[in-house]
Amino acid sequence: MSINKILNSLEKSWERDYILSNIKKGLGTDEIVNEFLVKNERQIKELNSLLRPEDIDLLNQVEQLSTCESKLINEIKNLNLENNENHHILNQKKIVPSNRVSFNKISSFMINWSNKFVVIALLTISAIALSKQAWA
Repeated sequence: MSINKILNSLEKSWERDYILSNIKKGLGTDEIVNEFLVKNERQIKELNSLLRPEDIDLLNQVEQLSTCESKLINEIKNLNLENNENHHILNQKKIVPSNRVSFNKISSFMINWSNKFVVIALLTISAIALSKQAWA
């Protein structure tokens, strides 16, 4: 099977709605990732066997990109918390800001922007873990 077919198959098995429902049920990220790895073990091993050194470099870069995205999400969340505190103070003074960005727009942007990167990041992490196991 080619790398593209494997990646497409893994992307289809990483359904965001299913993942979000598991998060809402209280499952931890480690549990969700481990479940994904168990369900897709064969494909992940096959993908790992097809990876070249330059692919590993690309996966490392994608991992760094995902880390940047995670930090960006945290910064936006922190700004939102600060804005909520400021909004609360402004409401106490009867002043309402007029140019607030709706949460739905931010949420939609982040979901569309990071969807594929999450799958690639998971593949990166699993490929690195499998590589470490192979060398151990």
